[in-house]
Amino acid sequence: MAQERILQKIMTLLSASSTAAMNSSDTRMAGCLLIGIPGLEHLHIWFSVLFCTMYVAALAGNGILICVILSQPSLHEPMYIFLSMLASADVLLSTATMPKTLANFWLGSSHISFDGCLTQMFFIHFLFVADSAVLLAMAFDRYVAICYPLQYATILTNTVIGKIVAATLTRSFIIMFPSIFLLKRLHYCRINIIAHTFCEHMGIAHLSCSDISINVWYGLAAALLSTGLDIILITVSYIHILRAVFHLSSRDARSKALSTCGSHVSVILLFYIPALFSVFAYRFGGRHIPRYVHIILANLYVVIPPMLNPIIYGVRTKPILEGAKQMFSNLIKESN
Repeated sequence: MAQERILQKIMTLLSASSTAAMNSSDTRMAGCLLIGIPGLEHLHIWFSVLFCTMYVAALAGNGILICVILSQPSLHEPMYIFLSMLASADVLLSTATMPKTLANFWLGSSHISFDGCLTQMFFIHFLFVADSAVLLAMAFDRYVAICYPLQYATILTNTVIGKIVAATLTRSFIIMFPSIFLLKRLHYCRINIIAHTFCEHMGIAHLSCSDISINVWYGLAAALLSTGLDIILITVSYIHILRAVFHLSSRDARSKALSTCGSHVSVILLFYIPALFSVFAYRFGGRHIPRYVHIILANLYVVIPPMLNPIIYGVRTKPILEGAKQMFSNLIKESN
């Protein structure tokens, strides 16, 4: 039944492609068809329940986290400002993928226009790079707080934070915007069927019958100059942090310093490990790891970190937990 459904969708798009081909030199006018998770079509409904549950939990958790930080003046500090930025980026990243995926699984809405596919691709990669930059900013915040505690307030001023925010958005835009033109320059003479639940750069490029070597090299360079560089800088920051911590004379001071970094380290691992595994598995394990495994991991990756990050910070960070209690207490008093 599922196979017949997919075949029917393909035939529909083939018909649309033929019509577009009469009016255009390529098939971009026909749009793209996201077929979900090939080979597991019979499990789409169960995956949709799982993805929807995690997506709703991510929206609720990050929404509460952002409201707590905004409503509590005691949390208007660099560390929590960066955390609210991370929560916002997480919400937008999961929202860029999940609604279309769920519409596909529930309503069979697998068609997406070519420009719509490019737009989704841009925002997914843009938000991923922004997420990585925010984690770097949070590592820098912990570095200053532990290595230069007396100069913390003078180093991380509101002006500096504003510049970090502007640099984060500008870098993400500069890195990802050229990918749109690199994809638009290609000639698409094949049927635009994407074996995935959402659009991503190389998935679109592989639909072309043109030479995509520039796209491949640009994608690699963009990853190295953004995520790769961020990982290196975060590692260097924590090397300096650990050196400073273990030079503290008081055991309690060391424990407190390590505790303040514990939540951030957990979030870093949660963000980068699945991403690196997915990248290396895709490039070096393509023949041994089924395609549907890559797609499932990609979908879990955009909802699991956003879902767990608020829990990690809510449980491990006392000021946020106290702020949440205070916020809900005030809401209850106002309702009465």
